[in-house]
Amino acid sequence: MSVGGGTVRERLRRLVEHRWFQRTVLGVIIANAVVLGLETAFVAGPADQVLQVIDDAMLWFFVAEILLRLVAHGLRFFRDPWNVFDLVVVGIALIPATGPMSVLRALRILRVLRLADSVPSMKRVVNGLVAAVPGMGSVGALLVLAMYVSVVIATNLYGAIAPEHFGDLGTSAFTLFQVMTGEAWPEIADDVMRQEPTAWLFFVVFILVVSFAVLNLFIAVVVSGMESIDELAEHEEQSDAEVMDELRAIRAQLVTLQAELAASRTERPEPEASPVAVAP
Repeated sequence: MSVGGGTVRERLRRLVEHRWFQRTVLGVIIANAVVLGLETAFVAGPADQVLQVIDDAMLWFFVAEILLRLVAHGLRFFRDPWNVFDLVVVGIALIPATGPMSVLRALRILRVLRLADSVPSMKRVVNGLVAAVPGMGSVGALLVLAMYVSVVIATNLYGAIAPEHFGDLGTSAFTLFQVMTGEAWPEIADDVMRQEPTAWLFFVVFILVVSFAVLNLFIAVVVSGMESIDELAEHEEQSDAEVMDELRAIRAQLVTLQAELAASRTERPEPEASPVAVAP
């Protein structure tokens, strides 16, 4: 169906992609996050009812916004992961607040994560994290391997000495996770070293390998991903600038060519009129 100025889908696409529309959605997202936070403070009473009405109104605003984007983009709507994320979060928010599924209503606060797609600087950070996922998977596998080897060694060496910390694989894994994060590891080491004075060697090597080496690899991978995203953005900006320069040069050449054609036409002499034969 065509309307003046283009089809309905084209007009809706221009609407949802307009800057003021996106800023309005961004403002409602921020306001909704504030309302959801206030709902935890006013659990009962008239204030809670007012906040619930406001939250419902914002929810229907998000529903209308998603419907507009669905109509505007069609099946291309599902090609963007952020659009699918919006659809899932809003769908969760539509679940009734009673019954066993009411726990999912707490996930409504996930709407605020849409800020990461709306704010360019935050979107760049998210893209950097996504780019670092393959490397993080490799580092994570290395971390799991190092943890498993350490858990087996610690259980065999100190299971009988400190069963409350290293009695089985599960307990040892949790204890070493505490040591890895630096939480109360001196107390754990003291409990073991009362009967095994050389146990400090194991803890020092474990902290150096897992905490200082492997965990820092995560940071290195994320930083590398961020740098690759920044380099890609700079390359795109440079490419856009080069294209704009070429377009300006082509435009200047066209203007010069038009001026030369106009000058050649004015300088060309007019053809003389041929004599007309007069009949006798």
